[in-house]
Amino acid sequence: MSGYPTGVAPNKNHLRIWFMYEGQRRWEAIGVLDTPKNRKMAGELRSNIVYRIKTGTFDYRKEFPDSPLFKNEASSSGSIAIREVADLWLKLKKPDWANSSYVTTERRVRVTLDIIGNGKDIRSVMQKDLLNLRIELLNGSYFTGRKMNIEKKGRTAATVNSSMADLKAIFAFAHGNGYIEANPMTGIKPLKKSNKRPDPITREEYPRLIAACSTRQTANMWSLAILTGLRHGEICALAWEDVDLEAKKLTVSRNLTPQGLFTPPKTEAGNRVICLMDAAVEILRDQRELTRMYPQTSFTFHTREYGERIEEQKTFVFNPSVNAVNGRSGAYYSTESLGQIWTGALRRAGLRHRKAYQSRHTFACWALSAGANPNYVASQMGHSDAQMVYRVYGAWMSENNTDQLSLINTKMSDLVLHTCFTKVAV
Repeated sequence: MSGYPTGVAPNKNHLRIWFMYEGQRRWEAIGVLDTPKNRKMAGELRSNIVYRIKTGTFDYRKEFPDSPLFKNEASSSGSIAIREVADLWLKLKKPDWANSSYVTTERRVRVTLDIIGNGKDIRSVMQKDLLNLRIELLNGSYFTGRKMNIEKKGRTAATVNSSMADLKAIFAFAHGNGYIEANPMTGIKPLKKSNKRPDPITREEYPRLIAACSTRQTANMWSLAILTGLRHGEICALAWEDVDLEAKKLTVSRNLTPQGLFTPPKTEAGNRVICLMDAAVEILRDQRELTRMYPQTSFTFHTREYGERIEEQKTFVFNPSVNAVNGRSGAYYSTESLGQIWTGALRRAGLRHRKAYQSRHTFACWALSAGANPNYVASQMGHSDAQMVYRVYGAWMSENNTDQLSLINTKMSDLVLHTCFTKVAV
């Protein structure tokens, strides 16, 4: 059919797809409006289903719980659970997101719906239910950690806003596709949140932190992180093929997600070339002695295009095998392990605890204090413009106005003194 991908067809003003299953052609409605964008997503969904049928991993009941195939088992109430709508929204949005974004969003949605009730009829959800949910997210207890055995109480306003934003998108999807007549999220605004000030490592603390690192390699790792502003996933994924010590440059084109996937950097602006200061060059030269001659490691690189993968081979700059005792370590660090290394070094150094991400803030604060142009700092950190730098470091930068005045005096005094106006008597 013209204008429709293979296996996609109109169903009144909505879409449906067909595929071969157990020797029969099956038609299934997917509950979305017939638009060019939705046609493309429906085609990708069908291709994914066909692939899973071929590989034996397709679960018909899970994919289409409301299918006519199971109509005798379906509830006669005519209700539709909020979990079903959320699952459909996640499935159709998946091509738009990086894998790490999808995993994070899916996890947030699962937690949120556990509080609301996965089987709750989406048409019965009222605004007061969502406001009560927000209070529970803000103040309620929950378990976290790798084994889900660490109890915490309360979440930050930013975390709650992210969960509510997910729900806002789900209810907008439900309203736009006829599942509900009114959107209960209408009128619910994001919580106000305070901007957290940077908490950088000071110049006095820096040598203590590096000296407290347990190995030469981890000392190099955190020195480079602080002197370049690299994100933790970028540090883990950094390869010697990305480093040019002669040109004093480092190319960032790869990131390691918390889920262990190699992907492009967080944003398009994250693909960048970092100009290395002399101290960073010396650190990399020292690290070169430890890992440059290690064999290349094969891995799968997931591009920004949905479903596209590239097989690559690189030699990672930081390799835990250097210090492995039992020889069972991998060829690169995980982002989780970086946080553990940072926390251990702070504790041994007797320094106040702060999150490992402060290494990135430390680079920005030190660079701005030294008089670096905010636009330059933004480009080195992988921001598209200096707006983020001004927003995050604006208050901190104002405290350094005295240093800036001294810098201006040094740079401009001679020019002004030698070109001042001389009055000539007439």
